[in-house]
Amino acid sequence: MKKALVYITCAAFLLSAIAFAADKPASTGATAEQVKAGSVRIAKMNATGKVVEISDKTVKIERTVKNNVETMQFVLDKPTENIAVNDAVKIAYIEKDGNLLASRVAKIIPKKAGKKETVTEKSAPVKN
Repeated sequence: MKKALVYITCAAFLLSAIAFAADKPASTGATAEQVKAGSVRIAKMNATGKVVEISDKTVKIERTVKNNVETMQFVLDKPTENIAVNDAVKIAYIEKDGNLLASRVAKIIPKKAGKKETVTEKSAPVKN
């Protein structure tokens, strides 16, 4: 009787182990690729420089990186306003199909050097 009870208990553990193992879905390569394709993020980058050439569809800037002058050309979504040649600009862009697509072009306005206030010192009256 004891032997039969041990066999039944062992069989129950064995069958439950098989049942728990069957509940786990096997990961397939196709579903993993679909998840990766949907979660691709596009890196947004910034560049600052001086406008060399500007048109309705493109803007070309010249920037200095580690003492090297670099010329970059960007494709514009829409024409920019108030930007002219020799203006300092900051461009937010992404790389799409081998082109640099500018999403935002902002003119950099230099801070005006404020007038330094001079403190006038009052001289102490000289006592004789």
